[in-house]
Amino acid sequence: MIRFALCMSFLFAGATCALAQDAPVTEPNDPVPAQSANDGNEGAGEKAEASESSPPPAEQTPKQDQESKPEAKPEAKPESKPESKPESKPEAKPESKPEAKPEAKKEEVAAEANGQKTMAPIGYTDTPQLPGQPWRVHDLRRPRPRVVTPGKRQPSDPPSDAVVLFDGKDLSHWGHQDNKVPGGYVPARWTVKDGYMEAARGTGYLCSLENFGSCQLHLEWAAPAEPKGDGQGRGNSGIKFWGAFEVQILDSYNNRTYADGQAGAIYGQFPPAVNATLPPGQWQAYDIIFECPEFDSSGKLIEPAYLTVFHNSVLLHHHRELTGPTGRGNSQYGSHPPGGSIMLQDHGNPVRYRNIWVRPL
Repeated sequence: MIRFALCMSFLFAGATCALAQDAPVTEPNDPVPAQSANDGNEGAGEKAEASESSPPPAEQTPKQDQESKPEAKPEAKPESKPESKPESKPEAKPESKPEAKPEAKKEEVAAEANGQKTMAPIGYTDTPQLPGQPWRVHDLRRPRPRVVTPGKRQPSDPPSDAVVLFDGKDLSHWGHQDNKVPGGYVPARWTVKDGYMEAARGTGYLCSLENFGSCQLHLEWAAPAEPKGDGQGRGNSGIKFWGAFEVQILDSYNNRTYADGQAGAIYGQFPPAVNATLPPGQWQAYDIIFECPEFDSSGKLIEPAYLTVFHNSVLLHHHRELTGPTGRGNSQYGSHPPGGSIMLQDHGNPVRYRNIWVRPL
C-alpha cells in the first residue's frame, strides 16, 4: 500500500509539471510569448472556429432546405388541393341545383306551351274606340259578364206565323253566296244528319234564301262535345242580320276571351249582360229580336239598328242600340235595302244548328 501511494504521488507531480509547462501558451499575461502564442493560437482558433462554424452552416442549409421544402410542399400541395377541391365541389353543387330548377321551369314552360298551342288573344289595347263608350273594340280591360245557369226547360216550337228555315230535314231554305253572280246563291254544302246541320269548314257563310227586315229569330246551336282550341278558336260561329250585324256564337263555357266576343255578345260592340253558356255538346237556344236601321231617300241614317237577345231564356241585351255594322273595324252605317239575308258563319269549327224559325215584324 505504501508503494502504491508513492507511485500515485509521483504520477500526480509529473502531471502537474506538464500542466505548468503548457500554461504560458494559454495565458495572456506573458507579453512576448503570449503574443506569438496568441497569434498562432488565434489562427488555429480561427481555423478551429472556422472548422467548427463551417459545419453548422452546412448542417443549417440542409435543415433550412428541409424546413423550407416541407413548408413549401405542405403550403403548395395542401393549400392548392383543399382550395381547388372545396371550390370545385361547392361550385359543382350549386351549379347542379340551379340547373335542376331551370329544367323544371322548362318543363312547365313546355307544358304551358303545349296547352297554349292554339291560344287565342283574350283582348286588345290598340283597336278603335267605341263611340259613346270608355272601351275599345275587344278591349282587354273590359269586365267579363258573370255566369248564370239557365233553366232546364226551354220553349222551342215555332208559332203558327213563323217561317221555318230549318226543321232538321234539309237545306232547301239555304245556300252559299255565288262569287260569280252578285246576289246569287249556290247549293248549300253543310252536312245534315240526325235532325241537325253542321258547319263544313271552308264552305263560307250559309245564307237564308229569303230576306228579312225587322224580325224575331229562334235557333238552337251546340258547340262540339269535345272542345278543341281556346278563345275565339273554340266552337266559333255567328248569326248575322243583313250580313252586317252579328250576334256571336262561341263555346264560352270555361273559355276565356275578350268580353265583346264571347257567346251572346253583339260582336265587337257590347258584351252580354251575363254568361249563360251551357257545357260543350249541349243544345242551347237564342231568341233574338232584330230591328233594322232606317234610312231616308238620300241614304242618311234616320234610326239605328237595335238588338234584344235571350240566351237560354236569359236576357243578355235589351233594345241595345248598335253603333253601326259589327266587327273589329267599328264601321259606320251605310245605306241598306229594306231586308237582307240571315247568315250563319263558317269559322272553321263544326258547330251544329237545329230548329231555326223566323217571325217577320
